[in-house]
Amino acid sequence: MDDRSALVRDQWNEWSETWYKRYRTGEVIAGLIARPESAFHPATLALIKRALPDLRGKRVCVPSSGNNHAVFAFHLLGARVTSCDISGRQLDNSRAIALQHGWAIDFVQADTMRLDAVVDGAYDLVYTSNGVHVWISDLPAMYGSIRRVLKDGGACVMYDVHPFTRPFDYNADRKLRVVRPYDGTGPFGDVPRYTWRVQDIANAMSGAGLRIARIEETYAEDGSFWIDESRDDQAPLSPAELEALGDWRANPLAALPQWLSIYAVK
Repeated sequence: MDDRSALVRDQWNEWSETWYKRYRTGEVIAGLIARPESAFHPATLALIKRALPDLRGKRVCVPSSGNNHAVFAFHLLGARVTSCDISGRQLDNSRAIALQHGWAIDFVQADTMRLDAVVDGAYDLVYTSNGVHVWISDLPAMYGSIRRVLKDGGACVMYDVHPFTRPFDYNADRKLRVVRPYDGTGPFGDVPRYTWRVQDIANAMSGAGLRIARIEETYAEDGSFWIDESRDDQAPLSPAELEALGDWRANPLAALPQWLSIYAVK
């Protein structure tokens, strides 16, 4: 593991025990149990169903599994799931939830750019969820590893914040401003983050030998997309204020697609 990956690991070990606890409350997990499909954006779920119309018995790997909502959802939908993350604390906390509910899920500590402990050619689907690519310093290595663990004909589906949102920010008056050029991909910060472009992700996929079958550029389902959930100092917004955040006339950033999903095949 290089120094950049170690910094990311250590940061997520800390966050897992602080503000990230909100993603594994009993209420949140009960909601997932009631509606496993809610772990996915509808457009992304459609790509997953296109790749695997029936998940029952299929082998699914989720690198950079984070809060493990997608992992739990795939299990509840009948898949045999392997959860991989660089953070041992994230895995420990998610494993505890799985044990509490009697869910048979494999948890493997692994760097997504390497997936060293993951078996070659074993998976029908590899899925990455929101918040993965920003921590990846080597996209070709990531997608090369994903291709390696897929079966022939297996699918890769990614879902993440659309890169078009990255150059922009806004002030308290919701006035749009440019904070960096689109091709300024990083690294940024003491714990390195990256703002990869669409072409960087697509080229890494195709360069690894994955055939891109479908791309979806979609909008947020509600105004909560624009709320920074890592901050505890924000006053809650009214329903009207949340609705306004999804209206491009009130929030210019809402005119851009907020989510990117890509479905590719080995």
